[in-house]
Amino acid sequence: MQENSKHSVVIDQRKLLNVSGVESVTSFSEVKITLALFGGERLNVIGSGLKITGFSKANGSFVAEGEVTGISYGGKGFASRIFK
Repeated sequence: MQENSKHSVVIDQRKLLNVSGVESVTSFSEVKITLALFGGERLNVIGSGLKITGFSKANGSFVAEGEVTGISYGGKGFASRIFK
């Protein structure tokens, strides 16, 4: 497995979440999922009825379903990280 600090987050209609570059799932519940990303960053997913439907440690892919109401990245708001 090659560690890569690049990753992507795709949310489809607030119901399906696809993330690449995931090293591990740190914690999860129906209302919050915390992911450790390659490169040392963290991604927190907030919502309701969240459930993990796929995770491959070998290629760093992660999939979850449920209602996504918010995400935070590296301890800051996701938008503030993108539009720095």
